[in-house]
Amino acid sequence: MTTVVLNGVATLSHLGVIRAEGPDAASFLHGQLTQDFSLLGATEARLAALCTAKGRVIASFIGIRPQPESILLVCSRDILAATLKRLSMYVLRAKVKLTDATDQFALCGLAGTALTANGLDAATPPGKRTAIGDDISVVSLYPADSVPRALWIAPADHAAPAGPKLDADLWQWSEVRSGIVTVTTPIIEAFVPQMINYESVGGVNFKKGCYPGQEIVARSQFRGTLKRRTYLMQADAPVAVGQEVFAADDGEQPVGTVAQAAQAPDGGGWSALVSMQISALEAGGLHAGAASGPALTVEPLPYPLLEDI
Repeated sequence: MTTVVLNGVATLSHLGVIRAEGPDAASFLHGQLTQDFSLLGATEARLAALCTAKGRVIASFIGIRPQPESILLVCSRDILAATLKRLSMYVLRAKVKLTDATDQFALCGLAGTALTANGLDAATPPGKRTAIGDDISVVSLYPADSVPRALWIAPADHAAPAGPKLDADLWQWSEVRSGIVTVTTPIIEAFVPQMINYESVGGVNFKKGCYPGQEIVARSQFRGTLKRRTYLMQADAPVAVGQEVFAADDGEQPVGTVAQAAQAPDGGGWSALVSMQISALEAGGLHAGAASGPALTVEPLPYPLLEDI
């Protein structure tokens, strides 16, 4: 595919922030999400999912704990209101307050030399939180085509991070290239966490206590029932989130679903993360939208898929 220069600072207006605040903030989220929040340290970040009782993902987050009794959950803004409402239903007697704190923060994506320009170590592995002063958090993300990336979380009135401007569409493309699915409206309840590789990228903790859908998620992992995974693919024509994927020899039964997609800003085609049947991937001949739709070619993921835990 065409080489794209991924370097600079992007404003991430498509993301929002849920704040959980109070003595029970960590324990409450620990009991609701797929990751361990009780042991979340100040220098760590968590990728996590919120699931239905049937184990289907309805939201995904990057979570940090800047203060002992305050946790920030960054998620796609289009699902934030419904997610906040759902989480609030389960607060009951827990000493935690959940709020939409989006307006209180500025979220930026840093790529390439923008990391070092802001005093960050570009070699920091994914899932680490770096504090800049008392009020800025930077989360290291999975790279895109070997380019280091990070999420900048600062007060809304704080000066923007240093670096050239990076187009938001290019950042969205980098998200796809990183191999990490962010849940948005079209794919709510479409997958269990393993179908979007969350067990392979630190999004599921199989040693923690119960959470909604935990039995289904664990059964999928340990009983060998998982038949779908997510793969990075490329197309020369547009593909869209939620679009079905078909094998060339069967136009009736879809074998996968596009979980995330974006166009390379230089016109170099479309990249997509497709959750699909492992057997269909091995057979090949994949097309988006219909058996005669745009052909999909598979590219290597930037991380290994775990066969077991």
